[in-house]
Amino acid sequence: MGLGELADVIGPERVVGVPVGEITGLAYDSRRAGPGTLFFAVPGDHVDGHDFIADAVALGAAAVVAEKETAGLAVPQLLVARTRDALADAADAWYGRPSERLEVVGVTGTDGKTTTCYLAVAALQAGGKRPGMIGTVAVRVGDEVRPNEDRNTTPESLELQELLAEMAGAGNDGVVMEATSHGLAQSRVRNCRFRVAVVTNLTSEHLEFHGSLEAYRAAKAMLVEEAPIAILNADDPSFGYFRDRARDRVVAYGTDARALVRASEIEARADGTTFTAITPTWSGQVHLQLPGAFNVHNALAALALAEVEGVDSAAAAEAVGAVSGVPGRMERIDAGQPFGVVVDYAHTADSLAKMLRTLRPLTTGRLIVVFGSAGERDRVKRPAMGKVAAELADLAVVTDEDPRLEDGHAINEAIAEGARSAGARDGSNLWVIDDRRAAIAHAIGLAGSGDMILLAGKGHEGSIFYANEKRWWDEREVARQELAAAGFKADA
Repeated sequence: MGLGELADVIGPERVVGVPVGEITGLAYDSRRAGPGTLFFAVPGDHVDGHDFIADAVALGAAAVVAEKETAGLAVPQLLVARTRDALADAADAWYGRPSERLEVVGVTGTDGKTTTCYLAVAALQAGGKRPGMIGTVAVRVGDEVRPNEDRNTTPESLELQELLAEMAGAGNDGVVMEATSHGLAQSRVRNCRFRVAVVTNLTSEHLEFHGSLEAYRAAKAMLVEEAPIAILNADDPSFGYFRDRARDRVVAYGTDARALVRASEIEARADGTTFTAITPTWSGQVHLQLPGAFNVHNALAALALAEVEGVDSAAAAEAVGAVSGVPGRMERIDAGQPFGVVVDYAHTADSLAKMLRTLRPLTTGRLIVVFGSAGERDRVKRPAMGKVAAELADLAVVTDEDPRLEDGHAINEAIAEGARSAGARDGSNLWVIDDRRAAIAHAIGLAGSGDMILLAGKGHEGSIFYANEKRWWDEREVARQELAAAGFKADA
């Protein structure tokens, strides 16, 4: 595309130099700049793209989009109020406005987004649709499912628009994507042209970024303000907030009488959950292979989406029931040990409480939890998570979970203080073991017949961040290794 054409799309407030010439690519990472690149200087949490403008130009960038002028630059500068908006607009144009060729469904909320996406894709497929998927665990393009190697659930706008273009080219007729509060607030999902917004729930999270629960909730609300159809959880305390901000049609789901898609007669078992679903067109039993009563809401959201998309409810219910699990979500690790080991992504006080309450009736012995809280993330939830662990588990081991640039031990002590405030005692039913592998080994050493160990927080993730170092980590594999070290054979 020509620089002038892209300038028309971006609409800069001011231009330094003459915006002419052919652009061969877009980049916001200076290391990916090359001859003919249009470089976007994006301010970040730790680094500012404006500091790398000279590096990008040295690598051949033909022009720069920035929020402030750089003196003496030999290439044109398009000066804008917000570089992230400009990047999203340029990416949309560069890839041919791909969301116009897709039915875009956004799923937001604090917990349950990933599972809801998996269930929603299954429900849509039951109606003969061919949706793509973008989520924390995996990305689906065409019929190919590949792991999401990026720790960003919602990709940056440049990669996101490229993915949407790939999906449109591969024959997908829609996409179900997780729309995080970061993705919404940072304009990553700008120009996705959402048709349906799904909200799972809302509890305290990411306050380190948003500053307050109100700002966090407002970021989530951006999705329902854009999409003409909002699928909302009638049982969540924030239901009224989102309903009042919905752009047009609201479809409620839940056990509440106000819900258009409702559940009753819920029976949670170790091998799954059964409930009666009532939709405007059908009622019948749904048999989920996913344990945990909280998954009923995720399933209802998928059934509500099927309803608005014209998919037969009975077929959608059968498809939802066929989903056997989501990687790193309540995933059992069996190495022949006489106690249970479950890996889950729960990383908020609310989700940790749900998991512990789910596992309690499935445990004949003691309930042991190993968990932590990520660095450079919501500090408010740390003592709250400790308190939950002390109240709902019998034994708690606090350990590292992506300390990043923070002091990992200080994070763990903040969690432990919450546990101590609820009566936990060090060395009796509470341990702080910073090294995560050692913490898992300690929990395995504590466990006896009939006990249950919950390894919470890492789920499917393939790494742990210490400072700026990304270290390999696979919670499931480490659990198997430590079980083997304790004398238990590998999975059959």
